[in-house]
Amino acid sequence: MSQQFETAPAGARAATSGVPGTSSNATGAPAAGAPNFGRVVAASCFGTAIEWYDFFVYGFLAPIVFDRLFFPQLDAMTGMIAVFATFAVGFVARPVGGIVFGHFGDRIGRKSILLFTLILMGVATTLIGLLPTYAMVGMWAPTMLVTLRFIQGFALGGESVGGLLMTVEGAPAHLRGLFGGLIQAAGPTSIVGASLAIALITRLPEDDLLTWGWRLPFLVSLLLVALGTYVRLKVEESPSFKAAEQHRDIAKVPVAEVLTHYWRPTLVTFFICLAETSFFYLVAIFSLSYGTKTLGLPRNVMADGVLYANLLAMLTIPAFGMLSDKLGRRPMFLMGLAATALFIYPFFLMMGSRETAFVVLAIVIGAGVIHPMMFGPEGSFFSELFDTRVRFSGVSLGKQIGTVMGGGLAPMIAASLLAWSHGRIWPVIVYFLVLAAMALISTVLVRETRHRAM
Repeated sequence: MSQQFETAPAGARAATSGVPGTSSNATGAPAAGAPNFGRVVAASCFGTAIEWYDFFVYGFLAPIVFDRLFFPQLDAMTGMIAVFATFAVGFVARPVGGIVFGHFGDRIGRKSILLFTLILMGVATTLIGLLPTYAMVGMWAPTMLVTLRFIQGFALGGESVGGLLMTVEGAPAHLRGLFGGLIQAAGPTSIVGASLAIALITRLPEDDLLTWGWRLPFLVSLLLVALGTYVRLKVEESPSFKAAEQHRDIAKVPVAEVLTHYWRPTLVTFFICLAETSFFYLVAIFSLSYGTKTLGLPRNVMADGVLYANLLAMLTIPAFGMLSDKLGRRPMFLMGLAATALFIYPFFLMMGSRETAFVVLAIVIGAGVIHPMMFGPEGSFFSELFDTRVRFSGVSLGKQIGTVMGGGLAPMIAASLLAWSHGRIWPVIVYFLVLAAMALISTVLVRETRHRAM
């Protein structure tokens, strides 16, 4: 742990110093050279993409129709805030899922957790597609929607870290950024799938969209989850965890150990995720509602911008992850955070132009280039901050709470600030700049981790 100051005290480090799969597996090459590694990468990418698809279908569709389907008794602005509040519920559930699944992931292994979270997410998403609307059952409709949204977030709290660790823990040390970036790229891959689904159904006549069209993207999840479960049954456990298990280096209460010995890397993870996810959800989720309801832009223009951005991100995320193997994790994050702070004002200026080309370009630059500068190296960077015995719990705690306070609340806070300022966007910009400044300070204080043994 000498590669960064965010570390456990010497007594805690001693427990892992001789365990293969933690500090003694410096190159990671034997694990990555195993025949199972390619299957692990494929299974992690596929399963993670499915779960993110399920999560993002809601995020893209909710601002377009859910205010009318589940909150018709509210005025337009209040309805938009209510929709983003239900969107945030999924994020509030993620730390709960992260703590629960992190505990068992560090205790019994990564593989079994990933199978459970995949099935849980698929069931919740399919049930959203079968929900009755407010017109059918009244207040029961939003109540059931919020419940299922919570289950989605609970499942994603385990998946978003578990799939990443399965891959990064088996990758060669000099390629962790690349392989971590490939898993992270499953996010935009699923967003592309969700965007295509939304782009198709939003071209339906209004009556068809509101009666049956909105259900289709959710119901597709059932087939995808069945395929993902089959693929994941074929993979083996993470080599780092198997080594720790063999040497009986398993934490009894991982989250307690994280809070006592690993609180510094947890805080670094939290502040970085706070800004990174806020930026993404402002340019890719809040912008959908802001563009259509405040600026009067066509739905398909906004959806197409998100689609193009994520098509590009499928390439830029692993590319920036690979670049972090050369330049380091810390420089990549510093460049990405600086770019978000510099671009947030031009982003809303371009949106405010109401010109299709500028609007689409703004989303593409923000979500397709700037966000991947941070998201690509994130998986390897966060994993390298923690030892194997608490890695699942430590990454989950910092990442999920940061994501809730950042991305989960950003659309709702931005919508509320927009209402408070009577449609002026400057409070939203100031809000994000504060988050970016905190993340920049955290990144400056942390040392480089790319040469650290796993």
